[in-house]
Amino acid sequence: MVIASFPAGPLAANCYVLGTGDDDRCVVIDPGMDAAERLDTACQELGLRPSAVLLTHGHFDHVADAATVADRYGAGCWIGPADRPWLTDPLAALTPDFHPLVADYADPATAREPATMLTAEPATDGQFATLDVAGLRIELIPAPGHTPGATLFRTPYHDESGRYDLLFTGDVLFAGTVGRTDLPGGDQPTMDRTLSSTVLSPPSQLPDETVVLPGHGSQTTLGRERAGNPYLLHL
Repeated sequence: MVIASFPAGPLAANCYVLGTGDDDRCVVIDPGMDAAERLDTACQELGLRPSAVLLTHGHFDHVADAATVADRYGAGCWIGPADRPWLTDPLAALTPDFHPLVADYADPATAREPATMLTAEPATDGQFATLDVAGLRIELIPAPGHTPGATLFRTPYHDESGRYDLLFTGDVLFAGTVGRTDLPGGDQPTMDRTLSSTVLSPPSQLPDETVVLPGHGSQTTLGRERAGNPYLLHL
């Protein structure tokens, strides 16, 4: 499997590239502000071509270049339905103090959805909805609270040490902290329920060894966060 990442834009949102290594297809997760050109360079170096763009949530630092990337490569795009309206109305997801920061990127007159939007396979029998893209099966775990449509992406990873899960958490969970809930659509009780039902779920559902790849900052594991994240301990 091939995994690459880089922080993009003034808010340093992590953009991820994920592929099986079996062919040149890959998934791009959260191409935000100023991500498109760096992504082109990374894909050229890795010999990869995006076939899907997945968005953990609808904040502009995570979705700004989604349409550019998806349309440039003819890739489909998926975002939680509740956050989809923000693709064409990015300022609606932000408080006014953020508007100057994104003014050069978030022109409502030019904001647009990617040409092709993906539909997930629906959840059945207690399972999560899934996407089969670029040779990967990705589970879509609803995680509202930071935004109404926030979603965690889980997919298995195999290397010489064995198999474990990768969990792309967007702005729900970081190393040592959790996402804010004071922006439009955020809700702290909902976030607490999300953290309790997913991040703090029994290890049999999401093992401690699960690698957390957050929307900002460095990677961590669920076990490390369960044991020491102060925002989780009170739950």
